Amino acid sequence: MTGSAPTNSHDSQQPLVEASGLTKQYGGGVLAVRALDLTIRRGEVYGLLGPNGAGKTTTLRLLTGLIKPTSGTARVAGGIPGSATSLRQVGAMIETPEFWPYLSGRDNLRLLCRYCQLPDARVNSVLDEVALSEVANRKVQTYSTGMKQRLGVAAALLKDPALLILDEPTTGLDPQGMIEFRGLIKSLGTGQRTVLLSSHLLNEVEQICTHIGFIRQGTLIAEGTVDELRGGPQLLVRARPQAEARRILEQALGADHVTQRDGTFSLAMDMGRTAEIAKALVLNGVELTELRPAERALEDVFVELTGSGGGL
Repeated sequence: MTGSAPTNSHDSQQPLVEASGLTKQYGGGVLAVRALDLTIRRGEVYGLLGPNGAGKTTTLRLLTGLIKPTSGTARVAGGIPGSATSLRQVGAMIETPEFWPYLSGRDNLRLLCRYCQLPDARVNSVLDEVALSEVANRKVQTYSTGMKQRLGVAAALLKDPALLILDEPTTGLDPQGMIEFRGLIKSLGTGQRTVLLSSHLLNEVEQICTHIGFIRQGTLIAEGTVDELRGGPQLLVRARPQAEARRILEQALGADHVTQRDGTFSLAMDMGRTAEIAKALVLNGVELTELRPAERALEDVFVELTGSGGGL
């Protein structure tokens, strides 16, 4: 199974998606997306992460040309969103995919091929890519939710797009289906193909994506690679009395490098100083009960950025 799209004359570092000041205001003054700046490069699996109603689907609809912005500009795959230039290189599954229920999965894709003036040979290729070949001749009305989601991705892949856009792709799936679908998305986001997906699930994005943008109330509040957002490895320390432990840690590392949460200290530091930190605590009469390296979870990053303890 392959997930690579054909290479072209564009440099691999050339942005595939560029948005500047992208804004969408609906009737009644509802501001769904506000002054959004976004850059996505070839080969990235970019996750747009935010709570329901944050503006994720509106952003994807703007980038595919399904709706027009109130202000701001965007270029997707070398063209204005919705233009022939852009659409030739974009495949998308926005919201819930719909198919003719009385036709088989294979026949649904054949009809789409004819509509898009694509060769029927693409049907077998994409069915194999999304692991639906064995059920391709069954009527879609007999498909499970997971199968329909896979068929939606297959339809989006028919043009062998450079950019694949997926809106909340695991919605409605059971836990096993979510695991399988994550594996599918990882395989699709290899080589030169770029995947842009939206999700409100922190764990999902953390496992799938190479780059993440946090969107809240229509505004992009932070973005970067997973490692950049996590801030690198940290040392977790449990010690008591906590007030004395905090004083020693801040004296050694600086207050900006020490975070206390639920009785645990998170230290942003060079792991080579671990023994030094442990020794400083013990020599000052502090009881050290736990000391271990760890990485910050995206949930911790989100809480710090938004001040929200409720997650997404």
